[in-house]
Amino acid sequence: MPLRAFVSAQAVHLAAMETFIFDHGANAWNWLPVDGIREHLQEVVSGQAQGLLAFDGETLVGMMTYCQTHDYVRYQSAALTGTVHGYVSEAAVHRDYAGKGLGTRLLMAAVEDLHVRGMREVYISRHEENLASAGMMRKCGFVEIDTYLDPRRHNTGSGRTTVCRLRFDAHV
Repeated sequence: MPLRAFVSAQAVHLAAMETFIFDHGANAWNWLPVDGIREHLQEVVSGQAQGLLAFDGETLVGMMTYCQTHDYVRYQSAALTGTVHGYVSEAAVHRDYAGKGLGTRLLMAAVEDLHVRGMREVYISRHEENLASAGMMRKCGFVEIDTYLDPRRHNTGSGRTTVCRLRFDAHV
């Protein structure tokens, strides 16, 4: 599939991103609170968070959003406690492009951008039973570090969230 290079999300993409995430990101495993997603996408277009978009011609076929945060400090080693780290927030691939490696390529690009921005760790979470997301995360080097009951976000299957981490320096 000939895709253009990934494009950084801009304000002009806001409506397309919102439609896309609800059309192609919604499934039994994903927690997509409408107000929370809209707020997050506003952070992307304002530059508080980042977004990568994949287009096939003029059609949006994939997106990945990510940011810098302190939200996962409880998982950090003593050497990194309290430092800012990366977090991959949202990932969605057009259903016609699923299973072809696009999500993995987007995740790798997001992780590389976070590394360039100085992050030494990147976190991502998923429903425990979301095997497609688990495979994508493993392919990019993420390791599962915690799984916990999370009925607020997951009311299907096990109802559990799995947190994964990627460290750029294995000695921390």
